[in-house]
Amino acid sequence: MHNSKYNLIVILGPTASGKTPLAANLAAYIYGEVISGDSRQVYRRMDIGTGKDYDDYIVNGKRIPYHLIDIREPGYRYNVYEYQNDFFKAFEDIRNRNKWPLLCGGTGMYIEAVLQRYKMIHVPANPQLRESLKDLALEELEEMLAAYRFLHNTTDTDTKKRAIRAIEIETYYQNHPEIELELPEISPLIIGLDIDRELRRQKITARLEQRLKEGMIEEVQGLLDEGILPEDLIYYGLEYKFVTQYITGQLTKDEMFKHLNIAIHQFAKRQMTWFRGMERRGINIDWIDGNKTMEEKVKSIAEKIKNA
Repeated sequence: MHNSKYNLIVILGPTASGKTPLAANLAAYIYGEVISGDSRQVYRRMDIGTGKDYDDYIVNGKRIPYHLIDIREPGYRYNVYEYQNDFFKAFEDIRNRNKWPLLCGGTGMYIEAVLQRYKMIHVPANPQLRESLKDLALEELEEMLAAYRFLHNTTDTDTKKRAIRAIEIETYYQNHPEIELELPEISPLIIGLDIDRELRRQKITARLEQRLKEGMIEEVQGLLDEGILPEDLIYYGLEYKFVTQYITGQLTKDEMFKHLNIAIHQFAKRQMTWFRGMERRGINIDWIDGNKTMEEKVKSIAEKIKNA
């Protein structure tokens, strides 16, 4: 299949849509390796809460190689710049071994940083600019940022310091249009997994119950016992946020479940909004029915690759 016009297969979709099993099964079929596009699976020992279903990578008794999972210590704050860099290293490595790279994940911002090959370089501090912005309110800073085409990390504007840094980065790019990043050319086939909203809701709730049974609370307790600060775990959001709040006595177990369940549903909606935004920004996503059998999904994608 390597005479295909594509050199990267992307499998994206909201949480609980079945991306990982599909990517692993497709990788087995076309001799590929999976590169994770999930901002929280990079952390070691954060397994249940981030949904690292290692068993998904075993297909017909063989382990499918995966990349960018378990590459940082918990407590670290990994970002989209590092991700882009790490992704292209893995991409080149897999291509050099004549295998197919499959990017699989739900972190829209990470996936888009790869697909759009955004310029992401180390931007020096700009003291004059910082001085001129320091008295503005967060809202005013966010308005300034909104005027730029792409927010490098929308979650990073929750403090004035981060918002000012984001403006600093954007200003630098605008003043240095000549900066060219040496990133490999990619021609991706982008597959979106479409799953009925009601089914997605059921799957999310069932999966949350399952993860609690599998020891998600104990996992978070273990990280806290290691000395990771509660606020560092809360920073990772979703499971880590609400379970930490339960362990530290801010929520009852019932409240934790209820808040977390709602938060995951909202998260899935935000993921879909991001993917729709990608389409508006000119990225072509080929949506396939998530309810089809695994064999049907794998064969239809393989056909698309071959016929390209």
